[in-house]
This record gives sequence, C-alpha cells and structure tokens, in this order.
Amino acid sequence: MSRRLFSAYSLNHLSLPNRIVMAPMTRARTSQPGNVPNALMAEYYAQRASAGLIVTEATQISPSGQGYSFTPGIHSAEQVNGWRKVTDAVHAAGGRIYLQLWHVGRVSHAIFHDGGQPLAPSAIQPKGTQVWIVGDDGAGRMVDCSMPRELAVEEIADIVEDFRIAARNAMTAGFDGVEIHGANGYLIDQFLRTTSNLRTDDYGGSAQKRLRFLQEVVTAVTEEIGVERVGLRLAPFITFKDMADPEIIDTMLLASAWLDGRVSYIHLSEADWDDAPKIPDDFRVQLRQRFGGTIIVAGGYDELRAESILEAGWADLVAFGRPFVANPDLPARLNQNWPLAALDPASLFGGDGKGYVTYPAYAT
Repeated sequence: MSRRLFSAYSLNHLSLPNRIVMAPMTRARTSQPGNVPNALMAEYYAQRASAGLIVTEATQISPSGQGYSFTPGIHSAEQVNGWRKVTDAVHAAGGRIYLQLWHVGRVSHAIFHDGGQPLAPSAIQPKGTQVWIVGDDGAGRMVDCSMPRELAVEEIADIVEDFRIAARNAMTAGFDGVEIHGANGYLIDQFLRTTSNLRTDDYGGSAQKRLRFLQEVVTAVTEEIGVERVGLRLAPFITFKDMADPEIIDTMLLASAWLDGRVSYIHLSEADWDDAPKIPDDFRVQLRQRFGGTIIVAGGYDELRAESILEAGWADLVAFGRPFVANPDLPARLNQNWPLAALDPASLFGGDGKGYVTYPAYAT
C-alpha cells in the first residue's frame, strides 16, 4: 500500500506536513451567553494540531444563522476574541486551522429567532429533520425544525454581507483561511436544490439562478480575504434533511466549473452510514475535469480507502471526522499502525471536558 497520506502537500500559502484533514464536527462546547469559544475548545483543537489541516466545527455568521444550541459564532467581538485563543493554541502546537462559515437556513427552530421563523429560500419545512436544543433544565433534546419563511431579496444581500464580515472576522481571529459550508442541507445547499428552492426570481428556477446565492457568497468572501484562503464544502450525493433532488448532480458539476480558480479547494462531504449512496467514479472524473484546485474528500474513510482515492488522483487530501474525536493523535496512529480508540457517542454534543479533551494520545 502506498503512503501518500503521510506526504507533504502545498495548499497555496500553507505547507501541510501530511494529507490528513480534521473534518468539521459540531461539539457544542461554547461558553454562554453568547456562544463564545473558550479555553476548553482551544485545548481540544490544539490536541489535534498534528493534522495537516484542521477545519473547525460549523460556525454561524450571524444570530439568524444558528440552528443548534451552543454552536459558536464569528459575529461578535467576544466570539472573535474567543476564537483567537483557539488559533493561538493551534499555531503554538504547530498546526494549521480554517474556520467553517455557516448559515443553517431552514434547519433551525424558533427558539433561536426570538420566537420568529427561520430563514430559507422558500417556505418549506424540512420533513423528518430535527435540531439539538438545550432546554431550561440543561438537557439537550432533538426537536423538529420550525416552519421557515422565504427570504426577501434584500435579506439575501444582507446574508451575503454577513459572510463577508465573518470572513474578515476570521482573519482577525487568526485563522489561516475559511471554508464556506455549502453542504448537508444548510442554507447554500437549500438554494442549490429544486426541492427546497421554489423561487421564481433571480435566485430560483434554472440551475444558473439557483447557483447565484453561492456565487455571490464566494465572490464576497474571496474579495475580502483572497481566493487562496477560501474553500467550499459541497455534498452532491447527500439527501438527508429532506434534500433529495434529481437535478443536483448536474447543478454541482456546473458549480464546480464556475468555482475553478475562484476557490482554493472543494471539500466533498460524502455519506458515512451503512447502505449510504456512494459517489460514482464518473462523477469524480467529471469533477477533476471541471475543477483544477485541491479536492478534499470526507465520509467514512479509513487509511486503505484514503490511500486508494489519493492513488487514483480523485482527491488530494482526506478528511477524518469521528476518528479524530477519540484519537487526538490520529496521524501518528495511522502512520504507526497503532490501534484506534473508540469514541463515546453520549459525549459528542454539549457537556464539559469529558469525552472532549480527555481522550489520551497513544501510550507506546
């Protein structure tokens, strides 16, 4: 088996010591009130600084972008200062870190909007979709998403500007770059799909019009901080959160051609559950033909699958999610063939340091 996973890689302005990416994972450990990143989060990310690149948990660009309890923001001075603790700790440990910028759109609840409705391309409630909310009793529960309302055109412009400001704030907080979250059923993805976007104005209808919001966000963010510091996450084959769409693959390929030269990488979020849809080889070939930048893949990869896709040339970097939760030293464990620790699912969301910063490095 080849060992490409442990070779160096140049991501524009960053030199990565390996091709292992820590995937974005919601952990809901911010300080309240204000969803402020804290010292515990700094410790967590610094423990995992041996990744070639860390992409943080999804981070809301504005109060209207929140859909889960205790997720961090990047829109207040306190949040920026909190993230600065994280980036300083990661850089001190020799790591590199991007902030994932997020607006959840309709995947939200009225509790996050002062009793009002979440925002969406169209007023369509996602069937079978729930968000994690911590109640007054301190317990977290999964609850159904609230009915959203359709965004006015001027509100769309405001959200584009929120993305721009969030990218600027990320630079102030010391991040090496940002990843725009355009995947997994959240706001940008909602605009892309015919099943969640029924608009008849310039943001809906044809594939070109459904791409407009994504294009405006990418343009605003790259104008602010530079193409070399911006990546984008997409999920062409993921249909959960009521996002099945027969036109989405063609739309994603159209997007990838437009994105060529306009972002530094595309991060493919792939399904990671049993009997999930697999990305066909012909899609990977077409993506490579249309997009000349870096391609990251994520979704249930182990070392063997990672090496295989790197060898095939269909990806340049491979992101690992859950294995990084219980294995802060994951690159070393993979490289040395050390056993992987199992995570505790009960401690994934919320809580204190237990199941967050308490997983030890491998003891030789």
